[in-house]
Amino acid sequence: MSWFSHLECSVPCGAPAFDPRREQHLCSCGAPLLARYDLEAARSWSRDSPGGRAPNMWRYRELMPIYDGEAPLTLGEGWTPLIHATRIGRELGLSRLFVKDESLNPTNSFKARGLSAAVTRALYLNAKTLSVPSAGNAANAMAAYAAAAGLEAKVFMPKDVKVPFIRECELYGADVTLVDGLITDAGRLAAEQGKLLGWYDMSTLKEPYRIEGKKTMAYELGEQLGWQFPDWFIYPTGGGTGMIGMWKAFEEMERIGWKAAGARPKMVSVQATHCAPIVRAFDQGAERSEMWQDARTIADGLRVPKAIGDFLVLRAVRESGGTAIAVSDADMVRGMRELGAKEGISAAPEGGAALEAVKVLLHDGRIKPADTVVVFNTGGALKYLDVLE
Repeated sequence: MSWFSHLECSVPCGAPAFDPRREQHLCSCGAPLLARYDLEAARSWSRDSPGGRAPNMWRYRELMPIYDGEAPLTLGEGWTPLIHATRIGRELGLSRLFVKDESLNPTNSFKARGLSAAVTRALYLNAKTLSVPSAGNAANAMAAYAAAAGLEAKVFMPKDVKVPFIRECELYGADVTLVDGLITDAGRLAAEQGKLLGWYDMSTLKEPYRIEGKKTMAYELGEQLGWQFPDWFIYPTGGGTGMIGMWKAFEEMERIGWKAAGARPKMVSVQATHCAPIVRAFDQGAERSEMWQDARTIADGLRVPKAIGDFLVLRAVRESGGTAIAVSDADMVRGMRELGAKEGISAAPEGGAALEAVKVLLHDGRIKPADTVVVFNTGGALKYLDVLE
């Protein structure tokens, strides 16, 4: 059974509900659309129910964008390990420091979650050609799931993207276009070509379903921690889909009775020093970010000069009592090395950035020794080995 019912504007702007059985992208006001469910009916669903199911994110299919009789397109994404980082925790004075290690997903990153959900929905909407602008990991994931679905994949990436990302897209049979500029420029070109040719746009938050895959990280953490939620989520933020999705998941879990209402983890958005539009907007008290000029960082996933869902990220950070922190590239690499050498975790620069943000919050006295802290390592180190030289 699925309680998937409709789509609605994330603002909201007063637009009527959107029909998910038709292809939908942004609201007419330009804001992202969000998947909604019959949460009153879902109160009959026990949180013990997923326990005997396959260890992937579709164990929560009742609150996923899939209809009865449809099969999810899965490569085994989700149910990633929650590692108790005892050695680093002991050095920092944190007895309950955990790493949610998303590097064990298909294609080596958390992007597999979002693209599994999005490509599943696109397949049932009879899409033929999928397109995505990406700094790397989303392109790899989209290409892999498109291959599994038998769909054509068009990938647009900045021309200075790391070679392993390009080669992996080609491995899955995707058509790769390298673009002068940043991911925003890649997105512009993808949209221009795709609109003329009828491609299904898989850009971050320009379709409603990547959020739904990412939100399952919050469901998993609840299940893995016996439904006792952490005090802190430390999350590297580019487009911000994961943070938006998990904040959405908290509301869903509260409304169906899986989580006590009120206390949620404090959400910390971690960005790069030279590409920190969310951090700047948070510090300025702004509701939306401004385009970051001359964006640069070794963490490709953080090189997003402006996210379409920035207002949703900022809302989650502020409503949770969290914060936003920028981390230098050098500190990211230090965090990568520390996660590897002390915990055996293959961490991308984004994961290293999240660990370094924990140290900043400890130094400031915001994180307390008794707090439960979850650091999100959103991808693996293998595509970033050049930064360790």
